[in-house]
Amino acid sequence: MGQKVNPIAFRLGVTRGWNSRWYASKQDFADLLVEDRKLREFITKHPKKTQYKNAGIDRIEIERTRDEVRVMLYVARPGLIIGKKGQEIEILQAELQNLIGRRINLKVEEVGRPELQAQLVAEDIAQQLSKRSSFRRTMKRSLEQTMDAGAKGIKIQLAGRLGGAEMARREKQIAGSIPLSTLQAKIDYGTTEAVTPQGHIGIQVWINQGTYGDESDGADAQAGQASKKPKRSHKR
Repeated sequence: MGQKVNPIAFRLGVTRGWNSRWYASKQDFADLLVEDRKLREFITKHPKKTQYKNAGIDRIEIERTRDEVRVMLYVARPGLIIGKKGQEIEILQAELQNLIGRRINLKVEEVGRPELQAQLVAEDIAQQLSKRSSFRRTMKRSLEQTMDAGAKGIKIQLAGRLGGAEMARREKQIAGSIPLSTLQAKIDYGTTEAVTPQGHIGIQVWINQGTYGDESDGADAQAGQASKKPKRSHKR
């Protein structure tokens, strides 16, 4: 049997933080956990709010204080959630407050490069497959876009009745390196389902965004190179 580990759960508490950050007593813990799930499902799976799905929600982080619940949405297209003059976000905030009966502090953050976020890549593939696009072409396009955006590697795996075939099967494509067992590697993971006339197709995406601490090292290196350049020209 395969021994598979969720890449995000594998790194939790080591190199990656939790998406829900709060503390509660034993009596309250279960109720608050159910509240968190209600909030997430209301935003991501609301049947009437189709613009939330189109906005490209990467993740939802929740923090709790004694007085309020802070909900942070990381979104590729924040304009669809904020709305004109912030009307939509005020409606959403009021709906969330009615849902759990607590004061909500809602914030929306823009995701800089959606091609590097595994959940957004998986949802983009799901949209293409729902429109009856070729699964091989869709996978190849997603691989190229993610690698062009600066990823170190990407793996995409589809499972189901691919191409309308009678028998379900599994297909995967890999580009670059995906060191899943390396804790220091910044592996992002996303999963979703594409609804097609022949049935649901499961989509899994792994993206290697480099290693933790890479960005600061790169900035230091660039600063060092910039300071060296004038000295070289002076010697010449």
